[in-house]
Amino acid sequence: MAEVVIVGSTDDAGELAADAIQSLVAAKADAVLGLATGSTPLTTWRALAARHLDLSRVRGFALDEYVGLPAAHPESYRSVIAREVVEPLGLTPALVRVPADRGPIETAGADYERAILAAGGIDLQILGIGRTGHIGFNEPGSSFASLTRVKTLTQQTRIDNARFFDSVEDVPMHCITQGLGTIMRARHLVLLAFGEEKADAVAGAVEGPVTSSVPGSAIQLHQKVTVIVDEAAAAMLRFADYYRYAWNNRLAWEKL
Repeated sequence: MAEVVIVGSTDDAGELAADAIQSLVAAKADAVLGLATGSTPLTTWRALAARHLDLSRVRGFALDEYVGLPAAHPESYRSVIAREVVEPLGLTPALVRVPADRGPIETAGADYERAILAAGGIDLQILGIGRTGHIGFNEPGSSFASLTRVKTLTQQTRIDNARFFDSVEDVPMHCITQGLGTIMRARHLVLLAFGEEKADAVAGAVEGPVTSSVPGSAIQLHQKVTVIVDEAAAAMLRFADYYRYAWNNRLAWEKL
């Protein structure tokens, strides 16, 4: 069972996720982080930046990238990662990778997989979850064994991401994403979700059947998963009372 932590605010969630990253980096200065984009992890990045840690040796791999956006476009994930993660946290730009940032798109997936393995694998992967239940850009139907590859985005995902663009028509149709198999190789998964619109996806991922129809349900097969949600996102969890009880009665030495 995933460890589920229900918090009072998105800022509380960010502090908890930052705690996990800080503990990791204290033990391993060149830790490898899996970096998510979007609005969900912003409080994590802000909480971490406020601690003024030396993260210059930390290596990072972004979850995904749009296909077809110029690298300098403000909504390319290369730009977003630079703006929201690398610069505020003081990461070393050369140590942070985004899918398809080097070489042709046709071989970018295999190249990215080799780079992750060469770095020793991802120590801690930050995740969000979409309303379709996707993690990364692994839409419903994605294989649990899938690796980094090019995918076609669902219309719902494009609609959800249109808030970052002038219109839904401007949201790219294709992406390159770490696969579910890639994500599952990370040593620790930290999934964050906020708001009532994520409640169904959270319940499906945490407590529903393990199925490719809800890609996020793959986390149930991982040995170390922390799910941090606010009350609204936790609204459909059957065992919410137990999760609160377990968190409030954790042992003193237990960490995320």
